[in-house]
Amino acid sequence: MSNESLPPFQALMDEHGSDVLGFLVASVGPHDAEDCFQETFIAALRAYPRLEHAGNLRSWLLTIAHRKAIDHHRARGRRAVPAGSPEEVAGGKPSSNNRPDAVVAGGDPELWTAVSGLPPKQRSAVVLRFATDMSYAGIAHALDCSEDAARRSVHEGLQKLRGEFA
Repeated sequence: MSNESLPPFQALMDEHGSDVLGFLVASVGPHDAEDCFQETFIAALRAYPRLEHAGNLRSWLLTIAHRKAIDHHRARGRRAVPAGSPEEVAGGKPSSNNRPDAVVAGGDPELWTAVSGLPPKQRSAVVLRFATDMSYAGIAHALDCSEDAARRSVHEGLQKLRGEFA
């Protein structure tokens, strides 16, 4: 397919924006998800005219989001972190609009907090599998790995989560 068969960029955002946001909320947390979301779509907009085919645009966007989440975690490791929990530092409790489960359907806040603590590849694989209902082949494409490696990342992430909730 040529780039003329690509849908308008706004249609792409409308169709896949909630999946990308849900992935990012579960990956980087509700407070940083919007910034990563904007970075994801800015990068996608810049690359969109050079995209050669419209095959699996959702996976393409989630791949960009995955890379932005990794960049976020790397940058976060270089920043000072305040002592105490976010609620203690902010002096309040998070609203329901800021909880990962408010954006990622069918979740419980403790579970999504535990998911956000997984190593990056496991976290992304688990989120893609369960928050966006992506196939293992799609996860492999988004994470730039084999399908077996995608299955392994989901499996190992679930094992760690089971250990925390057992």
